[in-house]
Amino acid sequence: MNKPCSPSAERNKEPILNVLKEELSSQQSVLEIGSGTGQHACYFSAALPHILWQPTELKENIPAIQQWMQEQHCSNLLEPKILNVDDQPWPYQNIDTCFTCNTFHIVGQSSVKSIFNGCKSVLHESGKLCVYGPFALKGKHTSESNEHFDHQLRASNPNSGIRDLFVLDDIAQQHGFKPHRKLAMPANNFFVVWEIE
Repeated sequence: MNKPCSPSAERNKEPILNVLKEELSSQQSVLEIGSGTGQHACYFSAALPHILWQPTELKENIPAIQQWMQEQHCSNLLEPKILNVDDQPWPYQNIDTCFTCNTFHIVGQSSVKSIFNGCKSVLHESGKLCVYGPFALKGKHTSESNEHFDHQLRASNPNSGIRDLFVLDDIAQQHGFKPHRKLAMPANNFFVVWEIE
């Protein structure tokens, strides 16, 4: 059986890894929220052997991750666990870093809030949340392609859509995080970090 494959995960894995190497240089554990196919979990854990990497997904998506893991034998890559971000509290504690890629524009706004709430509850006092994806800035899209993508998302599901980083800062601060810092990435994306206040 062919493994499910995300072309975007293949395209963005190297740029994201380059940032993760800096962000995770002194970290020991990562909780990945919404691991998708598992391509990132396998690639990043192999490249970052000092990190204990915990992939998570909805129940129906776990088999895809397991298929990728069958070809990846890293002792630091843990078995994928079921996680619905809206089911609180999350069954983890003392995590160094939470990481999620291309999820904020897919899930509803209430689930975005659940992610901040869940991360605050599982991160230790100097932990951080790292998020990769497209974002708007102060109500404006950063490209025409992102604006078109946003319209597509909202037409398919009115609860989805590209999030504004400054709106997210309000949510983050309500959950005990500092305002974001960001790094521009290829294809009109950002790598965004929120640290515990």
